[in-house]
Amino acid sequence: MKELIKIGRIFFGIGVVALGIHQLIIKDFRSEILAPFPAWVHHNSIFPILVGIALIVAGIIISGVFKIKFIDPKKVCLYLGFGFLVSVIASHLPYIIMLSATKTPDFQVWINLLEALTYSGGAFVMAGSFTENISTGNKKNFTLLLEKLIPCGRVFYSILMIVFGLSHFFFAGFIATLVPKWLPAPMFWTYFFGAALVIAGIAIIFKIVIKPIGLLLAFTLLLFFLFFHIPDAIANPSVGGGNEIIRALICLLFCGIALVIALTNDCKRAF
Repeated sequence: MKELIKIGRIFFGIGVVALGIHQLIIKDFRSEILAPFPAWVHHNSIFPILVGIALIVAGIIISGVFKIKFIDPKKVCLYLGFGFLVSVIASHLPYIIMLSATKTPDFQVWINLLEALTYSGGAFVMAGSFTENISTGNKKNFTLLLEKLIPCGRVFYSILMIVFGLSHFFFAGFIATLVPKWLPAPMFWTYFFGAALVIAGIAIIFKIVIKPIGLLLAFTLLLFFLFFHIPDAIANPSVGGGNEIIRALICLLFCGIALVIALTNDCKRAF
């Protein structure tokens, strides 16, 4: 089980590193990391580059591929989760509120917010996979306060899974076209996986047979990665500065979160 948790961390870390590398390539914030608000942050490439470098370092530390002395990976997870949560509260939500004053925000704007929330939740889930307590004599320590957000991680993550699942029903005609051609009955698989994502999200939130559900979700996302995202990335490697490649690795990030959730929600753990 410990080895599978390590694999989950590696998947998550790879996804975070990919986000950072893409920001270095495009020299701007990815839309789910920061909304168009505040605009001035997007006008100077130094900000997305610095954030990109921070994401790369954080992803490497969380993955555990390289251990850096005197750096606590649990703290890195907590502060990464907090950073993404700040982007939701200080950037995505104000942007949606301002946009709502003139027009109805489109679906992608909401997805960007939910993805940022998912990255936050994933980081808190990873923090929960490190069982060591952060030692400090100060009970008001900010890191200890962040630890209280660990149980929220799986909820933040599950919200996006439920929305993705529902989108299979609302946009069934379009999503069916994305089903691999060699797979028969594309509408059936569209609805099947949509229902599976919704059920998995609800089960994880309420901790209903969470281990098998989490493992099945991780396996499903791994299939998406192998049979949908990888072929798409190969077919369109340069679109959006390699965005399709990054989307594939984000799917791997989601897979890693599901895997760690499945294996760290027993009665012996914090959540």
